[in-house]
Amino acid sequence: MRIEPFTIGDFVHVFNRGNRKLPIVYDENDKWRFLKILRYFNDEFSPPNLFRDLAQLQKAAFYKPFMWLPEWPPHKPLVKILCFCLLENHFHLLLKEIIKGGVTKFMEKLGTGFTNYINVKYNEVGRVFQGPYKGRTIKEIRHLQYLNVYIQVLNPLELFPGGLEMALKDFEKAFELVMNYKFSSLPDFLGKRDLFIIDKDIFKEIFPAIEIYKEFTREVIMTGGLREILEKLAID
Repeated sequence: MRIEPFTIGDFVHVFNRGNRKLPIVYDENDKWRFLKILRYFNDEFSPPNLFRDLAQLQKAAFYKPFMWLPEWPPHKPLVKILCFCLLENHFHLLLKEIIKGGVTKFMEKLGTGFTNYINVKYNEVGRVFQGPYKGRTIKEIRHLQYLNVYIQVLNPLELFPGGLEMALKDFEKAFELVMNYKFSSLPDFLGKRDLFIIDKDIFKEIFPAIEIYKEFTREVIMTGGLREILEKLAID
């Protein structure tokens, strides 16, 4: 386990994978449950019957996906989630510590909640993840920019034929594919949807328009500058 010490205001890259590198999600319902946990467990309040309440309200006229229910206390997040990506056997998060111990508490809620869900659904026992999450504090804004592209673009790109090689040959097609991947924050980051999970924080100033972010992503992929940065930020 590697979790560096961090304080309020720090940006933290969080990673975990499946136990023995096995999948952590098996179908789209599992993936959506993970995203709902990102949304609803990031709060000081823990509704006792959260998913039962949501299931009962899904047919209500006023219900909208990922809404905060009116009977709950006002939303008080434990962390800011700046970006995320979920793949079959691992996930990446970029978090910001906003209250003392917020990252630790949020990751405990996420790990316990998702493990309980998978074990109950598939009649399993034991660990879903290989162990406690790994975390790395990111100090430089330049590194945050590269990490953002790594999490939101390069990770989902692994799912498509050709991967990075395709992106080098046809960036426009590659970017369009990852922009439509539902289980990363890129669609939210670019304003294509809003699941109320991410907070752009400093990124709204760095990338005030889609075109600026897209051009930076193109530059990162085409120049190959990402590998050197990621070696410095490696947590695995």
